[in-house]
Amino acid sequence: MRLAGRPKLVAFWKSHPDAKAPLEAWIAEVERATWSTPHDLHASYPKARLIGSGRVVFPIRGNRFRLDVLVEYRNTQVLVIRVGTHADYDGWTF
Repeated sequence: MRLAGRPKLVAFWKSHPDAKAPLEAWIAEVERATWSTPHDLHASYPKARLIGSGRVVFPIRGNRFRLDVLVEYRNTQVLVIRVGTHADYDGWTF
């Protein structure tokens, strides 16, 4: 998969250094992934929350952080929408 929105992740881990390693690991996994359906993604990330219309929320670092993305299976692209703390996530609307 191709990843769009990496600068959002970098900006986030600059203010939350403990998110850097888990986000870098997630980036590496996404770039190796070959998801063609939500089922494929969920098989790789069973704790990811599929919220519809290609949107997925990934728990990062034991759910301390949340990552909201749009997965375009046909175009093999993952677009970072936002990343935040668990407290931030509680205020997100979808």
